[in-house]
Amino acid sequence: MLTKAKVQDFLKEIEVEDLVNNFQVMGDDIYIDMTAHSPAMHEKKKLEVAMKQAFASEFGEHVNLKLKITSPELPPPPANEIKGRQIPGIQNIIAIASGKGGVGKSTVAANLAVTLAKMGFKVGLLDADIYGPSVPTMMDTDGQKPISVEINGRNLMKPIENYGVKMLSIGYFSGANQAVVWRGPMASKALNQMIRDADWGELDFLLIDLPPGTGDIHLSIIQEVPVTGAVIVSTPQHVALADVRKGIAMFNMESINIPVLGLIENMAYFTPEELPENKYYIFGKQGAQFMAEDLGIPVLGEIPLIQSIREAGDVGRPAALQENSQISDIYIKTAQNLIESLVERNKSLPPTEAVKITTMAGCSPKK
Repeated sequence: MLTKAKVQDFLKEIEVEDLVNNFQVMGDDIYIDMTAHSPAMHEKKKLEVAMKQAFASEFGEHVNLKLKITSPELPPPPANEIKGRQIPGIQNIIAIASGKGGVGKSTVAANLAVTLAKMGFKVGLLDADIYGPSVPTMMDTDGQKPISVEINGRNLMKPIENYGVKMLSIGYFSGANQAVVWRGPMASKALNQMIRDADWGELDFLLIDLPPGTGDIHLSIIQEVPVTGAVIVSTPQHVALADVRKGIAMFNMESINIPVLGLIENMAYFTPEELPENKYYIFGKQGAQFMAEDLGIPVLGEIPLIQSIREAGDVGRPAALQENSQISDIYIKTAQNLIESLVERNKSLPPTEAVKITTMAGCSPKK
C-alpha cells in the first residue's frame, strides 16, 4: 500500500527532498509541489521527466504523479536599475561577441544554434552584423525573404527557419551584392525592428550574433533587450586576446552589467584530416585559458581549426550537424558548458535589464 512515509523516504533517496514544498498521498495519486533549481524552462521540464520516471520505476505505472513545479524566487533588482522590456516567449537571450573580426564568431554562433536545436531546445538566431551579414550563407537560406504574418492585430516578420533554427538577418532584405551603407541610427532602427517586429514565438534561446568590436550595434542591443549573458569568441593569439579584454570590459561596465558566461577559443589548434589525433597550435597554445583564469570566467570550449568546418559553412550546412563526428561532439560539449554556466547565472543573479545609454559625444554611459 502506498503511504506518505514511503513517498517521503523515496524523496530522500533520490535527493530531491529539499526541492519539495508539500506533498500528499491519496490512494494511487501523489500530489507534489516543488521548486526547480533554475527558472529556465528546460530545467523544469527535465525535473518533471526525471521525477515521473523515478516514481514509475519505484511504485509502478499505475501510480499517478501530479507535479506542480514553480520557479525559484530571485532577489529583486536594485532599486536604481530600470526594468527593460522583455520579448514575450523568449527565455534566454545570449549575445555572441568578439573583440575583433576574423576569429570565426559567426561560424561559432551558427554551429551553437544548430547544436542547441539538435539537443531539443527551441532556438532563434539573430544576425546583428548589419554591415557584414553571414547567417544566410552559413545556414543555406540565401535568397529567402521573411513573409508578413498577422499576430494579435499586428503585422510581424516571420523568421526564416532551417535546421530547427529561426533566423533573421539584414541579409534577407538586401541583395547578395548590395552594400548596406547606413549611419548608426538607421542600422540600429533596422536591428530593433528585427527584434521587436518579428514573430519569434516560444524560444529557449535567442542567440544574437554581434558584429566585432564595440560600437553602436552593441549599445543598441544592450539598450533594447535584456541580454541574459554574453559569450566571447576569440582565437589564441595575443592580438586577439588583447581585444577580448575590451569586449569583456564593455559587458562589465557598471551601466551595462551583463554577465559574461564564458569564453570560446576558436581555431585553438589545427588537426589535419589525415592525422585526426594530431594537434598543431599554430596560433599559440591555451591563450584563452590563461586569460579566462585571469578574468575569472570559464572556457566553454576549444574549437579546432578543421577544413570541414570552413567547407560546411561555405555550403550552408554547419559542421555541427555531422553525426558522430569530432566537431559535433566538441560543439555538444561546448553547448552543455554554456547551459551549465547559464543555469548558474540564473540561480545567482536577477534577470538582466535593458539599459538606457547615452551615446552623444562627450557623454559617458549612464542609466
